[in-house]
Amino acid sequence: MIDALPTQGVPAEQVLAELRGLRSADLPTHGGRLFAYVYDPARAGLDELAMSAYALSAHVNGLDPTAFPSLLATENALVAAAARVLGAGPGTAAPDVVGSVTSGGTESLILAVKTARDAHPEIEHPRLVIPSTAHAAFAKAAHYLGVALDLVPVDPVTCVPDPAAIAAAITAETVLVACSAPSYAHGVVDPVEQIAALAAERGVRCHVDACFGGWALPFLRRIGAPVPAFDFGVPGVTSMSVDLHKYAYTPKGVSVLLHRDASLRRPQYFAFADWPGYTMINPVISSTRSGGPIAAAFATLRHLGDEGYLELARQTRDAVAGLAAAVTATEGLRLLTPADYTVVCLTSDDAELDLFVLADELAARGWHTQPQLPFEGIPASIHLTVTASVAPQVAQFGPALAEAAAAARAQGPVRLPAELLAMAAHLQPDQLTPELVGGLAESLGLGGSEPGAAPRLAVVNTVLAAAPPRLRERLLVEFVGLLQRPSW
Repeated sequence: MIDALPTQGVPAEQVLAELRGLRSADLPTHGGRLFAYVYDPARAGLDELAMSAYALSAHVNGLDPTAFPSLLATENALVAAAARVLGAGPGTAAPDVVGSVTSGGTESLILAVKTARDAHPEIEHPRLVIPSTAHAAFAKAAHYLGVALDLVPVDPVTCVPDPAAIAAAITAETVLVACSAPSYAHGVVDPVEQIAALAAERGVRCHVDACFGGWALPFLRRIGAPVPAFDFGVPGVTSMSVDLHKYAYTPKGVSVLLHRDASLRRPQYFAFADWPGYTMINPVISSTRSGGPIAAAFATLRHLGDEGYLELARQTRDAVAGLAAAVTATEGLRLLTPADYTVVCLTSDDAELDLFVLADELAARGWHTQPQLPFEGIPASIHLTVTASVAPQVAQFGPALAEAAAAARAQGPVRLPAELLAMAAHLQPDQLTPELVGGLAESLGLGGSEPGAAPRLAVVNTVLAAAPPRLRERLLVEFVGLLQRPSW
């Protein structure tokens, strides 16, 4: 048990040693073998620079930009850089773009929806139209903000939405249409030009969620990748979001939300003066926010520069090509969608090659991937987010994938007991209790791995795949609730 508040203070070096011990159980954040959650450029000295910049501004408070002009200057510089990368700024079709730095993609998307909703106070029941492949943060935004969510199915083969279906979903109550560049799950760029044009015809805002790969796409285009139009050069695109802590390789906690002009951004702000304290004015969700992440992002962009990002894009492109070739060379596996940008998404056409078992076998060999469940005709898949750090690892990945696939095929697919399948098919979400979920978790062997060993999750993923979405959500809520309890 860890006591965060001991009776007597603990020496600094001991505290750091304890943290290093805790960190030893985490997945590796560097080295190019973790294909989700982290973004590693494999640039020597960059972490040290970013952390030094973070420390310089860690105690600066973004609540009042007039009190800390350094934060205002660096935030405006990041917004300008993001706007320039995404086709805006002086001399472009979008010369008046403005924006804000947020804590991440989810906050950027919540604010994009909030801004569109608040721009239409006359609409009593606002609605949001998105493809079913749009990031789940849109659903979170709709839930938090009381906005109805209209999900438009995509083609199960291409994972691309039909612009005509998007247009058909727009009603008089629609305040925002959104699309992805690219989608997280499959790395597909939606038909932004057509969707934005149709939204504009109906007088509806169009947000392009480029949080995931929007910083990489423009640099990939400049080195020859076939990137379709998706940014502020597209008429009808009214706002965009891009995470700097992804392919700009800054430390966690930095995203940028951009609007085509200041009038479109105005409803994003929250202001309140009807109390005896200071008048609150916030451009983003948080009030107090540390200047540390913003300073670290500023230092990262300044240090890498435009040419640095071009080189990182080349390394990423080469890594993607190498991983894709390894997938197509492995019997029973294929690419689910073309590996054109920063994602390799693979699936299996072999009934004896269970993707969830394959993910476990890869993890046992030190390759950590992200299994994805089947959805509306789209088969189960394994998602690989590819960064520049993967390039030196490509030669080792091919043999490891072939070996893991052979082991998975020899092991065979997960076959759930009939009673568990029946429970997954018929159990109602409100019937779940912490005790039931705890017993299920224990029966599935969760938490029983040796320290440092890769957990075996194939059975868990198979159970989740068999459960309807609402039951799956409740299962995970209860399970995470079991994990997130204080140690007394």
